[in-house]
Amino acid sequence: MKNDPASTLSQVIAQMMVHQLSAVHVGFPCRVISFDEVTCKADVQPLVRTADSEPAMIQDVPALGHRFKVNEIEQVYRPSLKSGDTVYVVCADREIKNALNGQLASVDTERRHDVNDAVIVGVFACSL
Repeated sequence: MKNDPASTLSQVIAQMMVHQLSAVHVGFPCRVISFDEVTCKADVQPLVRTADSEPAMIQDVPALGHRFKVNEIEQVYRPSLKSGDTVYVVCADREIKNALNGQLASVDTERRHDVNDAVIVGVFACSL
């Protein structure tokens, strides 16, 4: 039986696409390992296994704060995370480190949806 080159190429392309898509990170639950209240950054452990090994810990993930105005009184809420909390982490479309000072910035890398650009957006109710 003769191999069909088009079929073989199609299989190779499909495998490459699966491999590339598995490197794209959008959002996932994590467990807080530690939290620094001064910097509002946490070390987190992803809770979804995508391979045979444990997912790698992600370090220095910034946590979002909130500013609310109730009855015309503004109140700022800084994150307060505890070791063991279950949080939701999203990965930015592009590198964020140069924009964290609030200024327009260029990226230093071509990474997209990378865990190095993760941000904690909230705490799951199971940890409240």
